[in-house]
Amino acid sequence: QANAKGDGALEVFHLGLGDVETTMEINVAGNSYSSSFLEMLPAHLASAPESRYVGRETIQVRTLDALFSSLYRPGDRVYLKMDTQGFESRVLRGAEGSLDRIAVIQMELSLVPLYEGEMLFHQMCAHMKSKGFHLVAIEPGFCDPASGELLQVDGIFRR
Repeated sequence: QANAKGDGALEVFHLGLGDVETTMEINVAGNSYSSSFLEMLPAHLASAPESRYVGRETIQVRTLDALFSSLYRPGDRVYLKMDTQGFESRVLRGAEGSLDRIAVIQMELSLVPLYEGEMLFHQMCAHMKSKGFHLVAIEPGFCDPASGELLQVDGIFRR
């Protein structure tokens, strides 16, 4: 909220996105950006020990479908950026009614399992294709610092 305060184009919501309207406990990571509703797997911890969970917080979870109509204006070209640490497939399930109004989706894609129950790169690419999106770009992301192995990328999908 503090970072968005001076930018009138940004609106901040204190909630998580998922496939149901509920409250959930999120695992809070020591490095903050690895926080997730899902359990972190050993490959992630081995590559980034500072990401170990340090607590849990109960937060409100909404679906994008429940919020979208109040945010979308006819004619908007929507670029959806998801950074949900393995929870992307659930966010997409909660956006089924909104996907036809979204032009581009950017999301993190794991090449190896990093979170319990996440959809991996090849599975998500097939899923996105079934929804009418195709992969147009890949940006390198999280690497294992010891081996140099690329563990996660950002995939950009366009309708």
